[in-house]
Amino acid sequence: MSGNYTKLSCLLIITLTLLIILSGCKGSSKPDFQDSLQSKVSYEDESILLSTTTSTDDSGLLEYLNHEFTAATGIRVLVIAQGTGAALETGSRGDADVLLVHDHPAELELVEEGVFVNRYDLMYNDFIIVGPVFDPAGIGSVITAAEAFRLIADSNNIFVSRGDDSGTDRMEQRLWQRAGLEPTGEGWYLSVGQGMGDTLRVANETLGYTLSDRGTFAAISENLELVVLLEGDPYLFNQYGIMTINPDLHPHVKHDLALIYIDFLMSDQGQQLIRDYRVNGEALFFPGSGLE
Repeated sequence: MSGNYTKLSCLLIITLTLLIILSGCKGSSKPDFQDSLQSKVSYEDESILLSTTTSTDDSGLLEYLNHEFTAATGIRVLVIAQGTGAALETGSRGDADVLLVHDHPAELELVEEGVFVNRYDLMYNDFIIVGPVFDPAGIGSVITAAEAFRLIADSNNIFVSRGDDSGTDRMEQRLWQRAGLEPTGEGWYLSVGQGMGDTLRVANETLGYTLSDRGTFAAISENLELVVLLEGDPYLFNQYGIMTINPDLHPHVKHDLALIYIDFLMSDQGQQLIRDYRVNGEALFFPGSGLE
């Protein structure tokens, strides 16, 4: 009996030890901003280059977050705002230190290939379809974005596309595929090759429809006559990821400083800042992953 008891005690000790080790490993998966920040004074003359999508910039979120980050660390954040496709290319060349983009499948593929490392689901919101309040295509009566796209095409009403290989543009192209349509070359389809803010302004001027991220639209909607006509389709979920460039491929990147930036945004403080950011009382982004 005593031998069995001794064996059981040993097993319990080993099990508890493994649980403690695994618990520690799990906890280390989330960055600790305070651990990464050594001394603000040592970073006062430092800067990092962030390649990101126009939606984070046009919405005003980046200016808000980067101001808080610089105040906490002394590190300045220089921003290249472009479409997600271009941002991923910029990062792949090693021409930035950190990326904040929103094309979840492409991001995961490039992480798998080793181009980027230290990727986290930073925040999320959703895409919406906006258009003139009188809604000539009648998309306000349907539930899915694919149905709305079919109605726009059938009615020959103007649709303004970003056409810039951004995360929004990539989502739009997937929606046309879901609708079973190829709009390129149609007279009602305008591809402008512009960021989200400018695309919304063109749609406003032409009384057309467009696909927008919610953040940019909310930030400038006071100056537009467009309204939200379709929202809530689960397919329109919009996850933003943040990651660093692999320093093994591009040793010149400021990897350590980029990690401090990611640690700050992923920390409780950074996530609360994202949660608190509002324009005209509306929350534009939600912290973390909306996929869990």
